[in-house]
Amino acid sequence: MKILVAGATGNTGLRLVKKLKANGHTPIALVRQSSDTSALGADVKLRQGDLTDLQDGVCDGCDAVIFAAGSGGSTGPEMTDKVDRDGAKRLIDLATKADVSRFVMLSSVGAGNPDPDSELAHYLQAKHEADEYLKASGLDFVIVRPVSLTEDDGTNDIRFGDDVDPKGKAARGDVADVLARAADDTDWVGKTFLMESL
Repeated sequence: MKILVAGATGNTGLRLVKKLKANGHTPIALVRQSSDTSALGADVKLRQGDLTDLQDGVCDGCDAVIFAAGSGGSTGPEMTDKVDRDGAKRLIDLATKADVSRFVMLSSVGAGNPDPDSELAHYLQAKHEADEYLKASGLDFVIVRPVSLTEDDGTNDIRFGDDVDPKGKAARGDVADVLARAADDTDWVGKTFLMESL
């Protein structure tokens, strides 16, 4: 499949692109003009696009879309809304227009029912709204909600669902592996699940 990856140059996205290639897919990295794409490899196709101002057509010709982007911990509420909420919604709309067969969303633990008292309340609310928008879009979707991320590659020893410890850890390598699987696992369509690394 041709799979558009938003957030391809991030710490999770770089691992995801490698896993998609290893699985026989053709990843297409959605990148800003200013993005450092050197770590992606010369064989990865690039498509220009900024999540704060996505133009029509960025999903054209793609079989699936994976949203693995984020505004980052150092940005304020305005950028969180522009990227994690509005950028995701716009990409969902463009995926729908392009008849994309599946949309995989990297979300977060706590996004299902955001705690207004959490220090991440604004971020979780933005993710919640994007997730709900995806569910209502009519697209085949998978929503992955990892617990707190680490920079580890992971061991592929992963727990899913209600038994996940919300205070646990999820290795970025394991998250990337799950996102890659979600792109073509028919059993996961329409599901939202928590995950942690063991």
